Amino acid sequence: MFARLLLPTLLFGLFCSAPAPAAEKTRPNVLFIIADDLNTSLGSYGHPLAKTPNLDKLAARGVRFEKAACQFPLCGPSRNSMLTGLYPNSNGILANAQVFRQTIPNHQSLSQAFRLSGYFAARIGKLYHYNVPLSIGTNGHDDPGSWEMEINPAGADRMEDMDHTFSLIPGNYGGTLSWYASPNPDEKHTDGLMAREAAWVLERCAKDKSRPFFLALGFFRPHTPYIAPKAWFEGYPVDQMPVVQGVKEDQADLPKHALGSYKKEQDKLTDDLRRQAVQAYLASISFMDAQAGVVLDTLDRLGLSENTIVVFTSDHGYHLGEHGLWQKQSLFEESARVPLIMAGPGVTPGAVAQAPVGLIDLYPTLTELCGVKAPANLQGQSLVPMLKDPKAEGRGWVISQVVRGGGFKRMGASAAAGDNGKRIFGYSLRTPRWRYTEWAEGKEGRELYDHDTDPKELTNLAEKPDHAATVTELSTQLAGIVKSTFPADGVTPTVKETGMWAPNLTDP
Repeated sequence: MFARLLLPTLLFGLFCSAPAPAAEKTRPNVLFIIADDLNTSLGSYGHPLAKTPNLDKLAARGVRFEKAACQFPLCGPSRNSMLTGLYPNSNGILANAQVFRQTIPNHQSLSQAFRLSGYFAARIGKLYHYNVPLSIGTNGHDDPGSWEMEINPAGADRMEDMDHTFSLIPGNYGGTLSWYASPNPDEKHTDGLMAREAAWVLERCAKDKSRPFFLALGFFRPHTPYIAPKAWFEGYPVDQMPVVQGVKEDQADLPKHALGSYKKEQDKLTDDLRRQAVQAYLASISFMDAQAGVVLDTLDRLGLSENTIVVFTSDHGYHLGEHGLWQKQSLFEESARVPLIMAGPGVTPGAVAQAPVGLIDLYPTLTELCGVKAPANLQGQSLVPMLKDPKAEGRGWVISQVVRGGGFKRMGASAAAGDNGKRIFGYSLRTPRWRYTEWAEGKEGRELYDHDTDPKELTNLAEKPDHAATVTELSTQLAGIVKSTFPADGVTPTVKETGMWAPNLTDP
C-alpha cells in the first residue's frame, strides 16, 4: 500500500554516523509531534469527554501551557510561522498555497538550524502544509532543506475509506465537515503507519547515538475527513454529544468579520448531524492519541526519554459550533488557542504555565535547550524560563491574525474577489485576562472579552463605556505589536497586498 522512500532508507546509517562535534552526545534529542486541526479537547486540558490517556501522561511529566495560541488559524500560515520563528506578516505567508522559500529564501527553518548544528533531522507526515486528504502520501508543500529524511505513508483512510465517507458537500472532504467510522484497524490508517515508522526511526537512532536527532511527526487527525477506526467512535455515544445552544444571542453583538469563517454548507447541519460531527472529531482525537502513545512508549522502551525533549502541539484550534462556527479561521479562543505540552530534561514535571505564549516561541525555545545556533531575527520569546519555573510571566501576551476578503489562489495570483476585492486584516491580542480583537484597525469592528468572567467569549465589551479605557490601552499595545511585524520600509503597498514581499530577514 505504501513504501518508504528508498534513498533516505539506504542512507539512514550515513546520516546517523556522520562525524559529530566532541560535545554532540551531551545534547538532547527532539521529538516534535504536531496534530492537525486539534483544539484543546484533551483530558489534561479538562475536557469532560475526551479520552486521551497517552497525551495526558505526557502532560503529567512535563509543562502544559494553558494559554498557548497559534499566530494564524489556518494550516499553511500557522505552520510556516512556527517553523520559521517569524510572524506571518514578516515571512509573507498568509495563505495555504505559499512556500516560505519564495518570500524569504535565505532564512533557516527550525529543523534546518538543527541540521546545520549537527543533528539528524527527519520528517514523517505533515509539518508544512498538505492538502488533506489528497496530498497524503506526498511531500505536499514541504521544504526539502529542512530534512535529511522524509517518510510519507498513505493508509486505508486515504486509499480505501474515501468512497464511504459522508460529507456536507458530496465528494468534498478536506474543506468541509465529513466523517466515517472505518472498519480498518489502527495500524492500517495513515496516522497508524506514521507512528510505526516513527518507532522504526527511533530504534535506529537508539542503536547509533553518534548524532542527536530532531524527529518531527505530523499526524493528520483530527483534520477532516474525520476518519478513524470504528472502535474509537464507540467510545463516544452519539446521543451524549453536546450541541452548542444560544447561538443567535451570542452573535448579536459581533462585528460581521468575527463570523467571516462561516461556510454556507453548514446551513445543512441538523442537531443530529452536529452530534455525529462532534462524535467523529472526538473519535479521531482518541485514535490520534493512541498513535502518539505508540511513539512515546517506544521512546521509553528504548531508554531515550531521559535525553529527549518532547513537544506536542497543534497548528491551530477548532470550532465545534461555538458562536455558530465550525472548523478554523476565526479569532475566537476556540480557533486561536492550541494545546502545547513540553517534557524532557530540564522541564518541570506536572506543571501548568498560565502565561500567554505562541507557537512562534518554539523555535527560540528548542534552540536554546539544545545549544543550537538560531538566526538573530527570530520574533518569538524563549519559553525556557517557564519550563524551569511555570510561574514565569514571559512577555505577557500573544497575538493571532486572519485575513478576510480577497485572498490567494496560488503564489503570485492577484487577490480573489471578496468584499469587492478588499482585504481586511483582523488581529487579536490575548493577555492573561483579556482577548482584544480589531478588524481593519477597528474601522470594521472591535471585540473585547474578559476571561476572568467570560471564558467562552459570549459578551463583547468593546462598545461598553465602562471598558473604554481598557480598549484604548489594548488598542495602543496591539498597534505597536502589529507595526513591528510588518516588513522593513521601502516595500511597496502593492507588493505587501499580494504577500510577495521579501523583508530584510536574512541569516545572521
